Amino acid sequence: MASPSSTTAYGIWKLRQQRNAKMGSNWPTVAPPTVTASYLVIAGGGGGGASRGGGGGAGGYRNSYASETSGRNSSTETPLALNTGTAYTVTVGAGGGGGTNNGTGSNGSNSVISGTGITTVTSLGGGAGSSDDVDANDGGSGGGSGGGSQGAAYGGDGTAGQGFDGGNAATGNLNNPGTGGGGAGENGENISSTYDAGTGGDGLYSQITGSNTIRAGGGGGSASGGGITPGGSGGGGRGDNDQNDAHNGTANTGGGGGGVGNASATGKSGGSGIVIIRMGQQATSTTGSPTESTSGGDYIYTFTGSGSITP
Repeated sequence: MASPSSTTAYGIWKLRQQRNAKMGSNWPTVAPPTVTASYLVIAGGGGGGASRGGGGGAGGYRNSYASETSGRNSSTETPLALNTGTAYTVTVGAGGGGGTNNGTGSNGSNSVISGTGITTVTSLGGGAGSSDDVDANDGGSGGGSGGGSQGAAYGGDGTAGQGFDGGNAATGNLNNPGTGGGGAGENGENISSTYDAGTGGDGLYSQITGSNTIRAGGGGGSASGGGITPGGSGGGGRGDNDQNDAHNGTANTGGGGGGVGNASATGKSGGSGIVIIRMGQQATSTTGSPTESTSGGDYIYTFTGSGSITP
């Protein structure tokens, strides 16, 4: 017997379950009706490093909408089959803090959809950018390395299906600039022999909300005494020698924070993540105050903070 698939069918199913409990019916038990839900889950971006710091990596990017690309140019994931009447937990990851006093930043926090009957969807926080001569952190997308004045410094690794790697710095760079943080759509820029720091990797576009929007860009690296270095498209913060001219990753894009060149300054923070759920019926209830919108007959719930959704 097929499971019901509409809100009305769910009401009938629930009454039937209650009757069975009271009357001891031998009717066969069926699963609750389900609704197909596409998602975009982006984690918090990594913070940028200080002292010729590398840019922070973008938060992990997982997408199951239509045939769109998921992170690291991977295939679209499979949408979720959510049980009607069941609450599912949504966690939106915060961006990681920037490095201080010649230090590496902090990784961003994970974003997650979890609950009964589904495989948990977890996007990993972006890897932090590092300081001069220090390897950067792995993450959803990898952080960019600091400059390599004494030896080669390596960017962090991104995660399969989520994001790209941070940039690498070769030994003995002129002015020892930092490299770019990885983005959902490309690697952070390497540095070999230049005064210019590495730009952040670009993010990816999605139309899950009905509007084509790019998110999850990596942060730009920095050079001591150097100028502004762009972050990747999609919320990556720009890097600069002066922390007042560098930028945080953009909130609710998972963008990486910009690196800062000055050793006594503080790298910039990564941007917070976002979770978007799109399905063919209106939710019964939500917590955490997501924004509800519609497109093409579907209901879209955009979480910029943690909460829950009950189909």
